[in-house]
Amino acid sequence: MGAGSWGGPESQRRVKVEAAAATTAADPWTEKSENWSPLTSLHPTNKNPATMAELQEVHITEEKPLLPGQTPEAAKEAELAARILLDQGQTHSVETPYGSVTFTVYGTPKPKRPAIFTYHDVGLNYKTCFKPLFDFGDMQEIIKNFVRVHVEAPGMEEGAPVFPLGYQYPSLDQLADMIPTILQYLNFSTIIGVGVGAGAYILSRFALLNPDAVEGLVLINIDCNAKGWMDWAAHKLTGLTSSIPDMILGHLFSQEELSGHSELVQRYRDIIMHAPNVENIELFWNSYNNRRDLNFERRGDATLKCPVMLVVGDQAPYEDAVVECNSKLDPTKTSFLKMADSGGQPQLTQPGKLTEAFKYFIQGMGYMASSCMTRLSRSRTASLTSRASIDSGRSRTASQSSESGIVPSGSPGHTMEVSS
Repeated sequence: MGAGSWGGPESQRRVKVEAAAATTAADPWTEKSENWSPLTSLHPTNKNPATMAELQEVHITEEKPLLPGQTPEAAKEAELAARILLDQGQTHSVETPYGSVTFTVYGTPKPKRPAIFTYHDVGLNYKTCFKPLFDFGDMQEIIKNFVRVHVEAPGMEEGAPVFPLGYQYPSLDQLADMIPTILQYLNFSTIIGVGVGAGAYILSRFALLNPDAVEGLVLINIDCNAKGWMDWAAHKLTGLTSSIPDMILGHLFSQEELSGHSELVQRYRDIIMHAPNVENIELFWNSYNNRRDLNFERRGDATLKCPVMLVVGDQAPYEDAVVECNSKLDPTKTSFLKMADSGGQPQLTQPGKLTEAFKYFIQGMGYMASSCMTRLSRSRTASLTSRASIDSGRSRTASQSSESGIVPSGSPGHTMEVSS
C-alpha cells in the first residue's frame, strides 16, 4: 500500500536492518546462505560498528484492518454510503428478470429514514416529470433529509436506443417486479414512493406485493382500474384518428390546457412529438392501457397498508379516477388533495403547493417535525396527516423519536382542496 493509502505514511512500520558483515570482498547479498534473513541482524549480539554505518531502511506495509469494533456488515454499509456519495446524481443500470432498468441516485442514505423513490408517467422521463418539483426552493428542505432515487421505465431514459421490432415490453406488473432488484442493489429497505399516472400504478402494485418496503405513497393522477370494454373501444377508435403523441398529450393534460396552447403544454408537445424514442414510448403506452385492475378493497386485504396521499388537479383527465380510487382505500390512512388551477400535471404547474403538501405528509409519518409550515394554513395540516406510523406498527422508541422528530398523528381521511 502506497503513501496515499489508509493511515498515510505513519501507518508504515520502518525497520532498521543491519547489513551482513563483509567477511570477503564478494558482495554479501549474493553470498548469504539460503536461510539468511536481514532481520537476523537485529539480534542483540550483532553490534559491529562497521556494519552499523551500512544500515538500510526497509518499508513493511500492513494490510488495512477493520476499524475497532467494526463488523464486516458495517464496513459494507460504509463502503456503499461512500460509493453513493461519489455517485451523486449519477445514473445506474441493473439487470432484472424483465430487462435492464435505469435509475439516478441523489444524496446519501440517512439512518432510519426511507428513500424517496419516484416513478414517472408515460411520455415523460424522470427529468421532464419531476425536475420542476424537486428543483423548487422549498423542496430543498425536504430532500436534504432523504436520499432519493428516480427510476425510469425501460427505454425512457435520455439517449435510450429504440427497441427492435417485435420487442415484448414489460407489463406494468413486471415493471413493479423490477423495483426489488433496485432496492437490493442499493441496500435500501424502505421507500416513500412518489408516482404520476403509470408510475403511480406501478408503485401501488409494488406496495401491494411488498407492504413492509413502503412507508408512504404520494400518488398523482392514479387510475387503479383496468380499461373496460367501452374504454378499450374508445381507445381503439381514437387510435385511428390521432397519433400516439396526441393521445399521450390527452393523457397528460386537460382539454382546456390543450386548447389554451400554454407555454408549458407547447413545450411538452414539442418534447413528445420530437422524441427520438417515440417507438419505445408507444410500447410503454400500450402496457399502460393493458394494465390490470388493482382490485383495491376499502375493508379487505387488497388495500394499501401505508399512508397514502392522492393528488389530482381540478378538471384533470383523471379527476374521476382518483376520486374513485379514494373511495376504495382505507380512510384512516388516505388523504385526498384536489388542486385548483393545476391542470393535468400539478407537479409541473403548482410545485410550491405540492411541496408544502408533501412536507405535511412526511411530518404526519413522523419525519421533519421541526420544519416550519409556510404556504398552507396550519389548520389544514390534519387533513394531510396519517396515523400509519402507529397503526402499521412503525412506532419508534423515545431515542428514535428525538432523533427523527416525531409528531402526533392527526385526523385521518380528509379531503383538502387547494386554490391559488
